[in-house]
Amino acid sequence: MRKSLLAIAIGASLTIGACSDDKSTVQTESAEAASQAASTPEAETGAAKMAVASNPLMKPSPLQYQAPEFDKIKVEHYLPAFEAALQESVAEVQAIKENPAPATFDNTIVKLETSGELLTRVTGSFFNASALNSNEKIQELKSEIAPRLTEHMDNIFLDGALFSRVEKIYQQKSELGAEDQRLVDHYYKQFVRAGAKLSEDEKTQIRTINTELSTLSTEYSNNILGSFKNDVILVSDKEQLAGLSEDKISSLAAAAEEAGKQGYMISLVNTTRQPILGSLENRELRQQIWETSAHRLKDKNGALARRMAELRAEKAKVLGYSNWASYVIDERMAKEPAAVFKILGDLAPKAVERVAQETADIEAVIAREGGEFTVQPWDWAYYSEKVRSEKYDLDESEVKPYFELSRVLEDGLFFAMQKLYGITAKPRTDLPVWNPDVVVYEIFNADETPVGLFYLDPYAREGKNGGAWMNEIVTQSHLLKNKPVVYNALNIPKPAEGQPTLLSFGEVGTLFHEFGHAVHGLFSDVKYPSLAGTATPRDFVEFPSQFHEDWSIEPEVLANYARHYQTDEQIPQELLEKILKANKFNQGFDTTEYLAASLLDMEWHSIAPGTKIEDHEAFEKQALAKYGLDLQAVPPRYRSTYFSHIFSNSYYAGYYSYLWTEVFAADAFAYLQEEGGLSRENGDRYRNAILAVGNSTDLMEAYIDFREQEPSVDALLVRRGLLAK
Repeated sequence: MRKSLLAIAIGASLTIGACSDDKSTVQTESAEAASQAASTPEAETGAAKMAVASNPLMKPSPLQYQAPEFDKIKVEHYLPAFEAALQESVAEVQAIKENPAPATFDNTIVKLETSGELLTRVTGSFFNASALNSNEKIQELKSEIAPRLTEHMDNIFLDGALFSRVEKIYQQKSELGAEDQRLVDHYYKQFVRAGAKLSEDEKTQIRTINTELSTLSTEYSNNILGSFKNDVILVSDKEQLAGLSEDKISSLAAAAEEAGKQGYMISLVNTTRQPILGSLENRELRQQIWETSAHRLKDKNGALARRMAELRAEKAKVLGYSNWASYVIDERMAKEPAAVFKILGDLAPKAVERVAQETADIEAVIAREGGEFTVQPWDWAYYSEKVRSEKYDLDESEVKPYFELSRVLEDGLFFAMQKLYGITAKPRTDLPVWNPDVVVYEIFNADETPVGLFYLDPYAREGKNGGAWMNEIVTQSHLLKNKPVVYNALNIPKPAEGQPTLLSFGEVGTLFHEFGHAVHGLFSDVKYPSLAGTATPRDFVEFPSQFHEDWSIEPEVLANYARHYQTDEQIPQELLEKILKANKFNQGFDTTEYLAASLLDMEWHSIAPGTKIEDHEAFEKQALAKYGLDLQAVPPRYRSTYFSHIFSNSYYAGYYSYLWTEVFAADAFAYLQEEGGLSRENGDRYRNAILAVGNSTDLMEAYIDFREQEPSVDALLVRRGLLAK
């Protein structure tokens, strides 16, 4: 696989949905040469040489599509491979910089693009492991590796001689073809934004800030992984679990047993709200769960968040920006923070107005049942389910049996993708995986030509990041002759042994969403890996994923997969209509908690350089009050101490992207519905115009070419139920 140089520095899993900007690999040196580059006096023994030679990370995978040898890679392989990879990368970049020939596109830009084969393979494998199968050893290694990667990338992007070569090509780029020009722009902007034009003193400041940020971000991330293990709620009395199904109770008992505990173990998901609260009747237990979620890591990650925000503001100042948000959004589609604040601010009053209506409905139920309290955040999900049941006569336990995971995947998702794009997915049980629950499919076009590989890791487990995301293990590239290898990671609770995996309707949507990212990587059709697949601006990358969500409710698709797991009975039309009507229920809450998190992100990254924040909770409260979003019953989807998107990933000043791109997604889906809906003609148009181009062209122009106009917000308001159709 090959990452762009900046992606290596960040070490981020674009937890696109949360996702990743991994790029594909190219062979530059043999494993023997790499091992020689890594040699030290202590490593000259025959045993040490043999250990390096047998390291599966030291050479490209021999498997089809360069699929990693997951069954052979061990934790002890990472550090020696990383040491060798750093030395190889230094030598490659040095050769580019010291080339006596005048700088050309081929001898500088293309050489940079094809450099770092070993480093990108090692770091990609390592950071995927840290997201999917972390443990104490991996966390310790991450703390060591991350700052060293940052230092290495600073040495590249702050190198004046190397930048001089890139700048000369940038000044003459008009002589190149369109995609070549796009790649030159990509590298030139990376260097400039990293600080290549700064004075030596300013570069030293940037290096110091980057090193500290890397260390803090890694610590923040490791703390969250520890929280998933430690911040659990253990229930000893089964009666406290009233409201849960027997299958769910069994799964909680199995989770406790697996963790070496007695009773019933409730683990937290990544967000403030916890899905289990929608069913639990015991109010005290609901409050305990919610408070454990909302206040987790406040003594550890609060200080880290404050310091990272302050450091980013200082870095922005050195780079010539008024704040970090201005720096980040300058290269996004939004262009400036004012555009983001406007779209979020304009939507906030509509969402809060809907919340007021939803609150009144909930408190009417509470009063009717004799409750003498106003709705609290731990009450919302439980009583909103009662409201939904009354309005739509819908019981979640009645719905789930029609959404069994394998059927949703194969007869729903893959069926829809075949109708849209003509692709088929064939299981590959011969390829190694990183966990026994992972499944692999080879994707083929309608003409049976191969597209690439798709891995699905569906279940939550200890050592795995929360949430759902996509990553590219190998990125498509005509230059490197690579086909894509991608994966989706979900966090569906694993059922007890022998029980089916039954999904909520929301989890069905998540499956479709993440595969939208997957096809963005799979259908990429560009020359250069740095411009391929999901390597787009943050406020575009969520467009394909959100666009694909809506195919889960396409009538023809639903009819094919929504069948009872025991009887094979198709979901009754009456129940289906209830689900579809209820799909827009609670959108005031959903939109408000999202807006609150998005604006909180923007406020953290709009602080002026020199600002000192003493109390992260006070900062949160003031930030939300500014927009009328400091609602007791509707907290932000993420609070500052577990907001991984912005403090241990690269969505900083970018969480708004989900809403921004939902404008595109809703507009595009509504347009294709007008053009005939689920058809190969529509799918191929979208594939060729949006998914295939990666970041090889101007993306707004690509959208206008596809849609024949800029996107409108009307379809988004309808999609969220905030505007009548």
